[in-house]
Amino acid sequence: MAKTKIQKQEMLDKLDSRIANMKSAVIVEYKGLKVKDIEALRKSLLKQNISFNVSKNTLTKIALKKNGIEFDEGVFAKPVAVAFAQDDEVAPAREIVLFAKTNEAINILGGILEKKFIDESMIRKLASLPTKDQLRGKLVGVLSAPISCTINAIGGNLRSLVSILNQVSEKKA
Repeated sequence: MAKTKIQKQEMLDKLDSRIANMKSAVIVEYKGLKVKDIEALRKSLLKQNISFNVSKNTLTKIALKKNGIEFDEGVFAKPVAVAFAQDDEVAPAREIVLFAKTNEAINILGGILEKKFIDESMIRKLASLPTKDQLRGKLVGVLSAPISCTINAIGGNLRSLVSILNQVSEKKA
């Protein structure tokens, strides 16, 4: 059933809002993917606060142009879907690449990062980056290392002093 002009405008407004508020996006070709697989992908993306949008390519292109994002027209030669992230720049790339390992029907075409179009190889590089929580853990480790080294050095000196005093008292006794 054909969409009315009002329905298309509503879809365009939703797309425009998602693009305006996104931190990154991944564009995929989903042809050949079963409905149950698409639903499984949507569920895994929703856990990461990522929306998965399937819409007409013309509407997606209009929304991208409206937000000043230049893109490769060849990407939209086939039906595509877009995964938008509002929180984590790397999350959609990581989730889509992970999903693509088990489902060969999905094809990564490119993405958007910092309002610029990026290719499939850059998406794969983004997917290999650690998560924010892993990076925070590494930062805490780096920041706490000097403190624990200082504490160990001071404690080592105290242990040595106690050991020497013990040996001196044993000699005198």
